[in-house]
Amino acid sequence: MKYCLGLFFAFTIISCYAQNDSTPTLKSILLEQLKTTHNVKDWFVPPIIAVAGLTAEQANWKDNTENHSIAQLTTHLLFWDKRALDKFTGKTQSAFNGDNKETFAPVTEKTWNAAIQSLDSVLTAWEVAVQNADEKKLKEWYSTIAHIGTHNAYHTGQILYIRKMKGWWDDNNGVK
Repeated sequence: MKYCLGLFFAFTIISCYAQNDSTPTLKSILLEQLKTTHNVKDWFVPPIIAVAGLTAEQANWKDNTENHSIAQLTTHLLFWDKRALDKFTGKTQSAFNGDNKETFAPVTEKTWNAAIQSLDSVLTAWEVAVQNADEKKLKEWYSTIAHIGTHNAYHTGQILYIRKMKGWWDDNNGVK
């Protein structure tokens, strides 16, 4: 009996130490959020999956209100994610007059796939930049990085709403 009780306590102590080894860090939390608001489907659909399979014509569809098209939402995400990445990595930011409306741009048949690929590249670059960042930089930037993920998820929800409304989404595999 003492032997069994001893094994139980030893196992419990070892389990506690094992759990400490997998304690989330600021970096791991930010990376998880960036991945799930990029291309990893977890609690919700990420933007790269949300735009997959659409034509430029579908992406540019708009109702007759001030709502944005899928293309406009995609170019908006690309603009702000790239701008923040450039600042994070110390690159010179492109000129911007501050009018957010200009970040919502339509696409053409030629530029739609490039916009998707650019968004994917920028989001991948964010993941690499965070992976390579030191703790000090992450502590300075954690709020901005978290807001990037939230912003991406917000607009992805709008993209999915349009796709579902238009019948361009299949909940089983995403693309219809």
